Amino acid sequence: MTSFARSDRSLIAEWWRTVDKMMLTSLFLLMGVGLLVSLAAGPAAAERIGFSDPYHFVYRQAFFMTVSAVLLVGASILTPSWARRVAGVIFIGGFLLMAYILMFGHEAKGAQRWIRIAGSTFQPSEVVKPALVLLIGWILAQRENFPNAPWTIVAFALYVATMGLLLLQPDVGQSALLTAGFLAAFFVSGISIWWVLGLGAGFVALGGGLFALFPHVRYRVNSFLNPSDYDTYQVDTAREALERGGLLGAGMGEGQIKHNLPDAHTDFIYSVIGEEFGLLVCLALIILFAVITVRGIFTASRHPDPYPRAAAVGLFTLFGLQAAINISVNIALIPNKGMTLPFISSGGSSLMGSALTLGFALALTRRRPEISMRRFIP
Repeated sequence: MTSFARSDRSLIAEWWRTVDKMMLTSLFLLMGVGLLVSLAAGPAAAERIGFSDPYHFVYRQAFFMTVSAVLLVGASILTPSWARRVAGVIFIGGFLLMAYILMFGHEAKGAQRWIRIAGSTFQPSEVVKPALVLLIGWILAQRENFPNAPWTIVAFALYVATMGLLLLQPDVGQSALLTAGFLAAFFVSGISIWWVLGLGAGFVALGGGLFALFPHVRYRVNSFLNPSDYDTYQVDTAREALERGGLLGAGMGEGQIKHNLPDAHTDFIYSVIGEEFGLLVCLALIILFAVITVRGIFTASRHPDPYPRAAAVGLFTLFGLQAAINISVNIALIPNKGMTLPFISSGGSSLMGSALTLGFALALTRRRPEISMRRFIP
């Protein structure tokens, strides 16, 4: 393991001494699993879509995984103040792009969420989510320094504006994730009971409105509650693949789901893993996601500074809930929702969004002696 002299005060040395190495190792392990799984699912996806190179998605995943690794480390090196500044730039740019794609974006499967860039697509909402959650954590923390300013209303207004753009795309899944991160940051920052009651009533009404207004939301909920009355081919195929895999799997390259489902390399990658590598590997992945999420939330919740505490808890909530939603869909625990598995599913936007989420979270939870000593300074 790399070590630095105590006298070395360089940026990299300070980062290495203060970053959560267990967390960093776990994240790079997830990335390695993502590259391995791309070898299993990528060629079948390339053949089905019609690419001449069977390793198109493998090369693409390797490229974006490299970019994401750089983003993760780069974001984790930032100080909390610089993380806030970078998040502000990302949020403003991403928000403007989300408004742009409503008029000129790339449409697919009835949704308009992407921008075409050099033959690939980019989904701005993937990077807007972590940036906004970090900013909300900072905004809410300002209530301690400037208690008379309407910080809570400002944070809520930013959330509502972003939610509005997401629902116009429409993207209910990303909206749910953003809401979870927003609520986590709000909860940790210490909101009043009136805000809790108001937000609770508002989200119940929002859920009912989404069910009534969006046919695809209504279809997915109804097909989950009454599967015999609807076409549940994708979820049934995913569940059957997990059953075929058994304890140890059919072997890498021997699975069938990747040939039968169009989204096997993205939304249903967990079933590909289960079929080819088995239940033990699936359980190991769940444990890895749980360790990262729980360790991150526990570390963040003990931070003495309200800004890193609220923002980091929200970021780790984003990461953990996204993994939980993807896995739950694959094992038919919740209605089907297009949601990638962080660092595992194919997709450049998803990889970069996950990298920023955990990079910012690592930056905010790094051990900083000057902050810890505040507890002992009168």
